[in-house]
Amino acid sequence: MRLTAIFLSVIFSVGVFAQDGGVSDKIRAAMQGDIRTEAEVARDRNRMPVETLEFFGLKDDMRVLEMLPGGGWYTKLLAPVLRDNGELYVAIGTNGVRDRLLTQPGFDHIKVLDVDLESVGDGPFGTSNVSSFDFGVDDLDLVLTFRNMHNYTEDARLKINQAVFRSLKRGGHYGVIDHSRRHMEPQTAENQRRADVVQIIKEAQDAGFVLEDHSDLHYRPDDELRYEVGRATVTGNTDRFTLLFRKP
Repeated sequence: MRLTAIFLSVIFSVGVFAQDGGVSDKIRAAMQGDIRTEAEVARDRNRMPVETLEFFGLKDDMRVLEMLPGGGWYTKLLAPVLRDNGELYVAIGTNGVRDRLLTQPGFDHIKVLDVDLESVGDGPFGTSNVSSFDFGVDDLDLVLTFRNMHNYTEDARLKINQAVFRSLKRGGHYGVIDHSRRHMEPQTAENQRRADVVQIIKEAQDAGFVLEDHSDLHYRPDDELRYEVGRATVTGNTDRFTLLFRKP
């Protein structure tokens, strides 16, 4: 009986390893896609998409929402991975994906969520306030957002986190990456596109999330956290926090 249990445990472990390896291989294959521009490929080394998506627990049969996809840098990697067995939704700031990506072969399955959201950039340094809203989907496995939370006021982030919480299934995960600001440092014109990781964690917890893990994948010790992230001496090498929350 003991040998049987050990054998089954080994087989299960190998199966899980193979499945995870398969997802990583799919991400790497997507990174070779013709749809990606030279500028996008040039950011692979810094953004480390394979390791990042592995940390967030991506599986190819998940129902995933990418929030604020922008030009679709990560969308171009997520969509091929999820095409056969999973589902990919995008929401908020989706014009770039809708206009330039959905018309391309192999990307027609992406579901764009038309969220009824009022957003006004009347916060400090042009940060946005938003109305309460809902994504209109539920039982998602994973919600991801990359370098976006700094664009919103504290109140707006609470509403965003609450909407994410409602959209996830119990046990679902929420992955957040953003540029690091010194803890408790006041917002200025120089650090306005950075966020205080302690504040971001507290805000997510206030919305009901549990902090499950964090990663130093995007830790950059030579970023002094002093300068605007678009400066030539900083851009492409900003220190970023990488957080994984869970809906209990």
